[in-house]
Amino acid sequence: MDASLHSKENLNERKQRPAVIPDGLTFDAIIFDCDGTLGDSMPMHYVAWVETLTPYGATMSEDEFYAMGGWPTKIVAQTMLDRFDIKTDLGTMVKHKEKLFVQKLSEVPPVPQVVEVVHYYHGKIPLAVATGGLPEVCLGVLKSIGLSPKLFNTIVTCEDVQSHKPEPEIFLEAARRLNVPPDRCIVFEDVDPGIEAARRAGMVSIDVRTFYTPRRIT
Repeated sequence: MDASLHSKENLNERKQRPAVIPDGLTFDAIIFDCDGTLGDSMPMHYVAWVETLTPYGATMSEDEFYAMGGWPTKIVAQTMLDRFDIKTDLGTMVKHKEKLFVQKLSEVPPVPQVVEVVHYYHGKIPLAVATGGLPEVCLGVLKSIGLSPKLFNTIVTCEDVQSHKPEPEIFLEAARRLNVPPDRCIVFEDVDPGIEAARRAGMVSIDVRTFYTPRRIT
């Protein structure tokens, strides 16, 4: 191939790259958080928590909710049980909250800039989802925003790791499954614990909040 033609093709490739990928950033794999990153689902998670806690006289502000972003549902539930001395079974609370959330999946829109990245890089480099959510909840969010799980090489959930964000385990597990060194992965995230988890994993993160404003309930 003519060298000048090859250079032009590379230039066209760079021009077509999604705008949310910074110029000059090189990587071999992308790891996506799910809630709040691929889909704008955090508001509906919050509503489900409010509806779960209200019968017990317990409250959770939206700021408190986002501070726990990336935590598995069972950890959030245990925190609420302890804080308000709620006399109910942990598993019961988790199942009830997730049932309420699933009922609201139709109200979850995609984050278009991130979905564009998925479609652009699918088949070009390995892609993963790394979420603090349960497997069935993650799959529900993907379905609601029109993304097939087959677009990703692997999906890592709270059931696959022992520690949650801001610990780096979930991102390191995703990198291991993709067979890509952590420092060659980039992460799309939307909450501070997730950004910190990526940093601890030695990965560059792209904060979704810099280009997408999530909906707020309060």
